[in-house]
Amino acid sequence: MTELLPLAPETARPERQRKPDWIRVKAPTGSAFAETKALMRRLNLATVCEEAACPNIGECWTKKHATVMILGDTCTRACAFCNVKTGMPRAVDALEPQHTADAAAELGLDHIVITSVDRDDLPDGGASQFVKVIQALRRTTPNTTIEILTPDFRNKAQAAVESIVEAGPDVYNHNLETVPRLYPTIRPGARYYASLRLLESVKRHNPSIFTKSGVMLGLGEERLEVHQVMDDMRSADIDFLTMGQYLQPTPRHAKVMDFVTPAAFDAFAAIARAKGFLLVASSPLTRSSYHAGDDFARLRAAREAQIARA
Repeated sequence: MTELLPLAPETARPERQRKPDWIRVKAPTGSAFAETKALMRRLNLATVCEEAACPNIGECWTKKHATVMILGDTCTRACAFCNVKTGMPRAVDALEPQHTADAAAELGLDHIVITSVDRDDLPDGGASQFVKVIQALRRTTPNTTIEILTPDFRNKAQAAVESIVEAGPDVYNHNLETVPRLYPTIRPGARYYASLRLLESVKRHNPSIFTKSGVMLGLGEERLEVHQVMDDMRSADIDFLTMGQYLQPTPRHAKVMDFVTPAAFDAFAAIARAKGFLLVASSPLTRSSYHAGDDFARLRAAREAQIARA
């Protein structure tokens, strides 16, 4: 078994640590990148790639893969890790579902990831817009598999989740983000066990939908706390775990407490696989939608293998 390396100690850290070589990425360039950006602007679509300052944007957009962020670009919450702006969102764009489907068609996507800002101002938290986007994609690009990454639909979760599950996404993702102890400072608007129950309810309503969740490392979590999160996820029957390095978007956001080594990510992945996840993606640059299409193919193959062994 891969040896689990300890996380770096929490003492004597500089105000803002220098990124190690393994976390550095090339600046985005090239005609394909520019074409992807132009398409998003023409269709008036926001992307989490831009709004959350994803380090993989250059690689993904060069391959014409983009994660559409529906319900606008303004969030009603202010999580300490997130670069998406906070404020009063604009009215929901009625053209957004079809524009999203048009983007998938023009990009030739076999697999698309749809996420959103938190919309606590809406009666259903924005669930109906997810449903409309899924329906538009099924009409326009019926062969494209659909992965959604939703907020927690605070105080609206049951009805919201049921409506989205009935629309039939292929993957339902909702990120736990960090360990429960850090929620008050890192994710103050959310509740850890409410997020777990949301994912558990997806499986209860439709066991054939793959469920997925992710955590960031480097926020000051302890190793055993990460193990417990894995156990909690498995108790909720979550299929796919993603783990990546937290990067501080701006000086006003939560500080990076540790740069976790690639070897430590590999060790966490080995433990997660032993706990029974169908698929694990764990590396410093892993993000929820990074290589999502390839991962979906692997996830489906893993389920088929599991069924064959049963």
